[in-house]
Amino acid sequence: MAKGSQLSQLKSALSQAGISKTQNGKKRKRSHSIDQDKIKKAAKLQEIHKKLNPFDVKVTKLKHDVGGRKIKGSKGQPAQSKQAGIQQREMTLLREFQDRGRVGGVVDRRFGENDPSMSLEERMLERFTKERQRASKSTIFNLEGEEQLTHYGQSLSNLDDFDDVGLLMDEDEDDDQGQPDRDIVGRAHFGGFDDEDETDHNSDRKKSKAEVMAEVIAKSKEHKARRQLEKVQEESMRHQLDDDFDSLRSLLFAPDAQPTDSNVAALGGSGNQPDIPSVDIDEQMDYDRQVRELAFDQRAQPKDRTKTEEELALEEKEALEKAERQRRRRMLGDDGEDSDDGGKNHGKRKRERGGDDLEDDFLGDELWGGIGSGLGEVGINDQAVAEGDSEEEDEDEGVDEDVDEDEETDNEDENSEAEEGNESNFDSEAGSVSGGDFHEITTSQKSAKLKPPGSSQHELPFTFPCPKSHEEFLEIIGQTDDTDVPIVVQRIRTLHHPSLSPENKVKLQNLASVLVDHVLYITSPPAPRFTLLNSIIPHLYALCRSYPIESAGIFVEKLSLMHKNLERGLSRGALELGTRTWPGSAELSFLRTTGVIWSSSDMSHPVISPARLLMGAYLGLCRVRSLTDITSGLFLSSIFLQYEELSKRLVPEAINFSINAVLHLAPSSLKNVASIPGSFPSPDFRSDLCVPLAINIKKSKHLDFRTPNLYRLLTGDNYQEQDKLDLLGLAFRLLDRFSEMYKSLDGFIELYQPVLDILRKIDITKLSEGVRMQASSLQDRLTRLLKFSRQARRPLLLQAHKPIPIPTYIPKFESRSSSYLRRHDPDHERNEASKLRYQLKQEKKGAIRELRKDAKFLAAVEHKQQTEKDRAYKEHMNKAFSSLEGERAEQKAMDREKAKEKRRSGRK
Repeated sequence: MAKGSQLSQLKSALSQAGISKTQNGKKRKRSHSIDQDKIKKAAKLQEIHKKLNPFDVKVTKLKHDVGGRKIKGSKGQPAQSKQAGIQQREMTLLREFQDRGRVGGVVDRRFGENDPSMSLEERMLERFTKERQRASKSTIFNLEGEEQLTHYGQSLSNLDDFDDVGLLMDEDEDDDQGQPDRDIVGRAHFGGFDDEDETDHNSDRKKSKAEVMAEVIAKSKEHKARRQLEKVQEESMRHQLDDDFDSLRSLLFAPDAQPTDSNVAALGGSGNQPDIPSVDIDEQMDYDRQVRELAFDQRAQPKDRTKTEEELALEEKEALEKAERQRRRRMLGDDGEDSDDGGKNHGKRKRERGGDDLEDDFLGDELWGGIGSGLGEVGINDQAVAEGDSEEEDEDEGVDEDVDEDEETDNEDENSEAEEGNESNFDSEAGSVSGGDFHEITTSQKSAKLKPPGSSQHELPFTFPCPKSHEEFLEIIGQTDDTDVPIVVQRIRTLHHPSLSPENKVKLQNLASVLVDHVLYITSPPAPRFTLLNSIIPHLYALCRSYPIESAGIFVEKLSLMHKNLERGLSRGALELGTRTWPGSAELSFLRTTGVIWSSSDMSHPVISPARLLMGAYLGLCRVRSLTDITSGLFLSSIFLQYEELSKRLVPEAINFSINAVLHLAPSSLKNVASIPGSFPSPDFRSDLCVPLAINIKKSKHLDFRTPNLYRLLTGDNYQEQDKLDLLGLAFRLLDRFSEMYKSLDGFIELYQPVLDILRKIDITKLSEGVRMQASSLQDRLTRLLKFSRQARRPLLLQAHKPIPIPTYIPKFESRSSSYLRRHDPDHERNEASKLRYQLKQEKKGAIRELRKDAKFLAAVEHKQQTEKDRAYKEHMNKAFSSLEGERAEQKAMDREKAKEKRRSGRK
């Protein structure tokens, strides 16, 4: 390009491009079209413009120029890029900014278009209706409109002649009895279904006024006949309902045993009547009399709302207090039927309600929830007779029945191991053996006089104080029968419900401790009462559920005392005959009750865990000295079976004691401890105290297994061969139950293979057939379980894993040591991740840059708009000020003229 100024360079470039040549006057031939010339000319001008402005092109200087390599983005045109971005934002962003507050679009307001529940015909009908309504709005008040009233397509304005209409008189209508004539049938009723040719021929003819009116009259008569027919049908139906009501009334209200004529007439007589009876005067009178009698029937009364627990507790307390006042009145010689209302109902006694009183509010004795009979207005004098059958539990102990049922189920399961029907069959050593420093866990029997069987008060009081100690409780139930003790406990709980007073909570907590002491008291010698124990456990269960923390402390305290007694007994000597090491009937009952009340399947429990440790200490540390010790140990094993029924935790002490009991009782070929298979610890095997415990084969040849009498075994000294055989059968059953429980353990083979070997070495061939059959069935069952366990066991294998690949020694590259190797990582996944991170970073930077450009563009647009507003405002204000200034100038000029006129007039 030539040197010089910009103008000279432009002229030189234009001349070289052949654009600024002067055209000669001669007419030249045009070789190309005008459009192509314009395009070429514009391209040349654009090229000249780029050459004249070298700042439009931005070149990035390369640090290392490699020949043949093309680098993207080395040259750029920032001015053109900026202009292109501005144009793009003007077409997109600016339009969105201008339309940001505008709401547009077409809304489809056609009827039913967006309603899928409307069919096409319903949509068209709705649209047509709205169209007609819209058209009629303009002519609704136009009295001179051209629209005419029509009927059946004919104008009513032409119907001005009433000749030959054929209107009938009333007597004619009566004669015809509502039947249309022949002309109406021919015109209105489709021509009497004549040929179609005649119908089509008459349809083209315009009907006259007489024909139209005849059709109207015919339709009126038709409707009248239909109404008469419906009336007759309704009358027939009403008579039928009257007859059905007579039969229904005879079912609802039964007549007397000897019905009279009046009663028969009142009840509607027999049901053998025709379907549509004739309306008789007597029957009508009977019907009216029955309707009047219905007005005197008892109406349904609204029921009371469901009462809260506090309201129910208060009502029960008030009922007990009221019944106690009535009982005291009878004891003092007053009339027992007088109530607290001052004797207003003296001599009037309400009839006792029975099962035939089928009212909705009939609840019977269940209303009082086990607090005893004699609390209502009925049967006050029969209190002593009725109380014997009122041992129900309250509604707060809905789960107590389930607990009792579970206990009974457990008792039935354990009957085969421990007891037979009668639950009062075991005693304790606590009363027979006196320990010097032992702490008794039961109340002394001397503090309360034992009542003879069957002796009880004639009438049980209704209110009792809440005892603070077991001695007070024994005073309360001093002469009360065992069947009434649960009623006493329930009435104490009812009178001291927690919702009645804040102090009752502490009282009921003390009552839980009293019941625990009473459980130990009634199960201790000399006369354990286990039937009473079963009836007290539901109340103790409810109290423990209400106050679990305090009740758990009571149980743990008793368990700690039992553990201390065990430690003292072991310190004196486990083999000493006078030491108390094994638990008695009271302790065993307490441990059994603990498993019923508390959850024994938890991993760690504040009550069950200490109980399990204590029972394990009994079975593992105590030594066998007599048949009583074996009985106590087998009962502990059965309690363990109850505890671990759900959790199935392994208790090696129970299995060890069961197999030791078999070794002590059954005759075998084993001579000493070393000859016993397995690793069962048997320190007392063939000892001086245990040798007499073995079964005598000669005396037991004809004996069979029976349920052991645990009460006699725990308390007596004279044992028979039958007792030893019963305990052996109990040990067999325990081993069988434990094998079913632990058959899924991994170590079942190591646990029960020695047991099977010991059972095979016992010598019972000379015993009865029943004993041999039960022992052989146990051996077969254990053999089968061990076989299945061996089949399920698999040898140990190495852990399955992926094959280890051959190591490849790839050089380790530092990703940040060289910029050249930054994108050439030998690890493909890491390289791809690095690329994605770089791409994300670049995209993020680009997005931020574009957002900033958009914000800058919008700011420029807003500034431009604001500038335009300011300019328009300034122009408007300038116009206003200029007009005001002009007016002010004119006003001042007028004032000056007026002043001049005044001065002139004054001079003159």
